[in-house]
Amino acid sequence: MSDTFPASILGIDGHAHVFSRELDLTSARRYSPDYDATLAMYQHNLQSHGLSHGVLVQPSFLGTDNRYLLNALRQAPEQLRGVVVVDRQISRSELDEMDRLGVVGIRLNLMGKALPDFSEPQWAVLFSHIAELDWHVELHRHVADLPGLIRALMPFGVKVVIDHFGRPDARLGLDQPGFRELLELGLGGRLWMKVSGIYRLEGSEQENLDFSRAALPLLLQSFGQQRLVWGSDWPHTQHENRVSYGSVVEQLRALDCSPQVMRSLLIEAPQVLFDFMVVEA
Repeated sequence: MSDTFPASILGIDGHAHVFSRELDLTSARRYSPDYDATLAMYQHNLQSHGLSHGVLVQPSFLGTDNRYLLNALRQAPEQLRGVVVVDRQISRSELDEMDRLGVVGIRLNLMGKALPDFSEPQWAVLFSHIAELDWHVELHRHVADLPGLIRALMPFGVKVVIDHFGRPDARLGLDQPGFRELLELGLGGRLWMKVSGIYRLEGSEQENLDFSRAALPLLLQSFGQQRLVWGSDWPHTQHENRVSYGSVVEQLRALDCSPQVMRSLLIEAPQVLFDFMVVEA
């Protein structure tokens, strides 16, 4: 860790990925990168946009091989936290070692996959470990399926984080199946939402932004600003040719948040959720 790294939190990017094209990719992948997204590149993006800390999320094409992510955490332990993808039968000792390195959650990327049955015994064992470690479970799935998944997770007592606005279709508006239910579930105080991936909402650029602007006040009302966090989703896999770190920062600004909400999105809420225990400026 550099001696010049700021001790205070200037801003936290709650969702990004690092990888190398040389890594072994899982056979079940939907996408294969032909470029590198290194820690040094990511740190440069943070610094260039006035941010100081970040959360690295295991990309789906690496499966459960988290070694590249964990090595990044070792290189910048104060600056970074991690969200991993694991097999259900992973040992507690492996989870404890990840916890020591700065892992704070597991991701269930269910896009294009069969829905899991959380009543199976292996899930109960895994989720008991997650709850004891005070980690979260991050869900990535289209919005119509999220309410059922969330209700099935609630008995395990884990924190649940929803990816990318819940992956709604911006063209279908706020009354599309699942979104209103998601807002109702947010009232329970055990859900967090990543205000991220606006460009992934399946409409035009303007439709996606209009939906996000309309959804944010409802999310603030249901989840509370203390449970909404922002993420860049760098390096914007499958959208690299038209999306950049600068453009997603511009999309965040285009949401026209109040200074108080912006501070909560970038500092206060992610500091608590991702366990960044340093004093802000």
